[in-house]
This record gives sequence, C-alpha cells and structure tokens, in this order.
Amino acid sequence: MSSSVWILGGYQSDFARNLHREGRDLADLTAEVVTGTLSAARTPASDIGVVHVANAFGELFAGQGHLGAMPATVEDALWDVPASRHEAACASGSVAVLAAIADLRSGAYDSALVVGVELEKAVPGDTAAAHLGTAAWTGHEGADATFMWPYMFSAVADEYDRRYGLDDAHLDAISALNYANARANPNAQTRDWSAPSANPVVEGRIRRLDCSQMTDGGAGLVLVNDAYLRTHPGARPLGRVEGWGHRTVGLGLRQKLDRSAGEPYVLPHVRRAALDAFDRARITLDDLDGIEVHDCFTPSEYLAIDHIGLTGPGESWKAIENGEIAIGGRLPVNPSGGLIGGGHPVGATGVRMLLDAAKQVSGTAGAYQVDGAKTFATLNFGGSTATTVSFVIRSAREV
Repeated sequence: MSSSVWILGGYQSDFARNLHREGRDLADLTAEVVTGTLSAARTPASDIGVVHVANAFGELFAGQGHLGAMPATVEDALWDVPASRHEAACASGSVAVLAAIADLRSGAYDSALVVGVELEKAVPGDTAAAHLGTAAWTGHEGADATFMWPYMFSAVADEYDRRYGLDDAHLDAISALNYANARANPNAQTRDWSAPSANPVVEGRIRRLDCSQMTDGGAGLVLVNDAYLRTHPGARPLGRVEGWGHRTVGLGLRQKLDRSAGEPYVLPHVRRAALDAFDRARITLDDLDGIEVHDCFTPSEYLAIDHIGLTGPGESWKAIENGEIAIGGRLPVNPSGGLIGGGHPVGATGVRMLLDAAKQVSGTAGAYQVDGAKTFATLNFGGSTATTVSFVIRSAREV
C-alpha cells in the first residue's frame, strides 16, 4: 500500500533565544514545539497516530537521552502513542521525517507528529564544538583540528580549490546573502545582528562569518496521508511531499574525497540524493522555485549549488556572481537565511527546512516569501555529508 503524504502544518521556535539563560530544558522546548505544531496544524493531539523525535546530542548537551518518550512526558494526550527518536547528526530531522513518511505510506498510521529539538547553549563554546565533533569519525580524522567541523569544511573548500580553483570572495558572498535573507525572518537567530567589525580565522580558510551558529531551538510538523484527509474533510494541507532522496556513505571525509578522485563531482552521493528526490517527484531543476540547503559552512552551500545542477561541477561561482541564488534569481537558495543566518539547532534543522519549504509553496513565508513559489526542495547533510537527505514539496493548490 502507498499513499500521498501531506504537510498539514508546522511550528518553529525563535532560534535567537538562549533557553539555558531562560532556565528552560529539553522538556520545556519539546512542550513548546509539540503545542505550537499541533496548534498550527489545527490537529488535536488525540488525532496523532505516531510520533518521531529528531535529536542528535541530547545526552551531551543536556544529559538527557530516551527522547522518543519526551512528547508523552509533556503532553498527556500523547501517552500510549508509539514514538521513537532518530539520530543522523545534522540530518536527524530529515531522517525522522523519512520514518514518518514510511509509516504513512504503508498505512500503518494516518497521521504523524515529527519534532526536532536541540539545546546547544548550555555549555561553553569550546565544549559545544567538541560535542558536535563526535559526529565525525572519532579517532580517525581531525586529530590536528582545534574545531572539528570548520576544519572539515575547510578541507572541502581546499578540495574544490585543488580541483577547480576557489575564490574565497564567493564564499563571502554566500555568507552575506544568508545574513541578508535572515533579516526578513522573524525566527532567524541573526535577524537583529549588526555587521561584525572583525571576521577572524576559525580553522583553515574558514572564518567566523562562514559558520552557522550554536543554536537552541526546535521545529515540528504534522504529516498525514490520503486516508486522514478523507476522514477529515476540513483539513487544509500546506503542501504534498512529492519526492525524497536519501544516501548514506562512510563517516570519514577523506574516504569520500578519495573515492571521488577523478569524478566530476566532489561528493557524488550528494548529487545522487538530490537527483533521487527530483526523479521521485518527476521534476527537473528547472521546475523548482527555490531550495533550502545545508549551509553549516559556506563551502557546504557552495557544493550544494553545483551538486543540484544549478551549474556545472566546480562552477558554483557562476550562479553566485550572476545573482541566481538570491530571492528573485533563477533559483533562490536559503531565502530563510539558512543555517548561517537562521541558526542551526542540529536535531531540528531538517524539520525546519521542510517547514520553510512548505511555507514557501503555501504562500505563508511572509517577508522572505519567494513570489509564486509552487515547488520547493531541501538538501540536508549529516556530518561531512555521510547522511544526505533531499525532499521536494509541491503546493497543495497544484495537486
């Protein structure tokens, strides 16, 4: 049995908040996201058939595991509802969505609540960076790194430079665009930031403004299938999940780069994940009105641009220089501000991306709305792209 999967509604917390300073914990954040999501989707908790929770580092940042049980802990109406937790580093949210889609397409359940939560500000910055570094191949790479993930994506930039040449000015342009887009997003972490007076080196060729932020936050979605819509004729979905792609490769970045030596794409499995989503949705890149991509660092957005096919391999700079990725351009990239401008609570990011795509195709993105958007995509990375997930969403008005 298979069924269409629809996005009924969703919620994002304010990523500029510091929940530790507010005296709030993962239970408080989960309660906020569960309540906000159900309210936005106009769905009572009693209608939810299954729950999927995305979280990558709860044990490290908050000393709390077993987070699949947290929604029932904070919402009595979810008591007895089956739930599970999903971890795939920065792609945790997308993997939780994939699990919910499988449940709904199988007919095992007609509705699913997906919740992504992460607290990252409860510890000092250096400790937080070390916690996040555990998503790399621990003990096998990055031994010389002070900060693991800037080190890794500096290596990605170096690989582009070696193969094709890379001007750091194009990375600076990605950063500037995402900060500019974030100013229009009322939930973006950097929306009120002033331009910094300094942009120091963090690791390798990665500077402060090339980096996404340490973020507290959560996002949620209610997903339903055709059977749910038949029994709830008043439900008004934002959009339909048209396609998805999911590829997993080894943990090591050097493994990936060595295997792709001689190939046109630096990380070919990333391209295959995006093409899988396009193929399932029966679209080409030209059918997209925009995309939310995983700009944990500027080189990750740089690689997303050519890997989705907006340019030829190694030619992402052309789309940047030509304004193709700006709102109003050929394919707006990260109109929300992405991770650099919007914030990156790891377990919530994939869910947030999908929510923003749904907002775009339903015309509810507000000040960062892409005019006339009907079809939007996401491209979400976990670790050094060890897990890559892509979705395509179409407006409910178009199906």
